[in-house]
Formats: sequence, C-alpha cells, structure tokens
Amino acid sequence: MGQWNVLSEIDTPFEDRIEAGLLLAEELKSYKNKNVVVLGIPRGGLIPAREIARALDGDLDIVLSHKLGAPANPELAIGAVVEGGKVFLDEELLSQVAEDSEFILEEKARQLTVINQRAKSYRALLPKVPLTGRIVIVTDDGVARGLTMKAALWAARHEKPQKLIAAIPVAPKDNIKKLLPFADYILCLRAPAEFYSIGQFYRKFDQVSDVEVMKILSEEAERKKHHEHKRNR
Repeated sequence: MGQWNVLSEIDTPFEDRIEAGLLLAEELKSYKNKNVVVLGIPRGGLIPAREIARALDGDLDIVLSHKLGAPANPELAIGAVVEGGKVFLDEELLSQVAEDSEFILEEKARQLTVINQRAKSYRALLPKVPLTGRIVIVTDDGVARGLTMKAALWAARHEKPQKLIAAIPVAPKDNIKKLLPFADYILCLRAPAEFYSIGQFYRKFDQVSDVEVMKILSEEAERKKHHEHKRNR
C-alpha cells in the first residue's frame, strides 16, 4: 500500500495543463537528476508530463491506457485497457450500465486497435524508454474514476521500476485512495469536495490533438539526442 499526499481541497482551476505540470514539478523537485522517467497518458497527460520531465531533467515517455466507454455513453468509463490487453473494470458501475460481456470484449478490441495504431506512430518518433530500476512518475491532466490511471500504473509496475509515483493535478479524494495499491506514492495537488469533471478545474481545457502529441514526442527525441551528444563530448 502506497503513501499519499493531497496538498489542498480548494476548487480553484488551473490556468492550463502547463501550469498543472509546473506545479507538480515543483512538488517533485527532490527527484531532480535522480534517474527519473515521466510517463504521460496521451493525450492530455503528455503536456504536464513534459513540464515535469524538463524540470526534473528526466526522460519523457508515454503510457498507453484507454478507457472503455459504456454502451450509448462512450464518455462514461466502465473500465480501461493498456498496451498488451490488460483490462481493469469498474464492477460497481458495470452492474448498472453494461453487464453484456460481448459488448466489453468488442469495446476492448476497439480500444486496443486505437492503442496499437498510436503505439506504432508514437514509438517511431520516440522509442520506448525502459523502466526497470528507474524512478517512474505517471501523470495525467486529472483523475476522475481513476481506471485509466490504475491501468497505466499497473503497466508501469509490470516493468519493475525502483519507485512508482502517481502525480495528479486534481482528483476526488475517494478515488485517489483506490489507487493506493498501485503506486508507492501518490501526489495530488487538489482534491475538491465537489467534483463533476476534470475540465471543471481548468480555465483552458482544449482537446489535445494527435499532431500536438507527435510534436512533443519529436521535441523529446531531439532533447535526448542533445543530452547524449553533451555526455559524449
């Protein structure tokens, strides 16, 4: 069971994902130059991940975790799936909206197709960073039910990191607690009492495009080349 730290219960919105990432980086500054890998959950989580990675002088990468949408309501997450096909389900919600196992299998197949397509294009720009023995920080722009984060943490743990941290800008406190078995440490900046959606806590919450994700990954690939060149001089 991991430790957790909720800094505030205020409901003040962040300006944007960049500010959320910078605030998380400030709280994680003790990990600077400590062999860190920061994993962003695409698409929205990659922006705070970039800010944390740069501030801590760590590596940036992605962890592909997709929610499984409910029948007739794809925005409602009944579960999540990661690269490789591991599925996490919200059993309580599932009993209310989607007991059909055939639907779950079809939704899993749909989301895995998207994950595999994205992995192919993303990894071509930035090869996967090995996590074994590293301090790994997993982040997103927020956590609602927590299934996508839970799946991402499971995927990262599978690679045997030295320490696994979940860095979360905003989340309901009850759902943070549900993540404790999956991380060594959870940092959450804000856990407001009234939580309806992640977008509620951002002044600017535009959808992050695939083009923007590819740009961030390309920039990271160049940053790594530059660092390697400096080390080899």
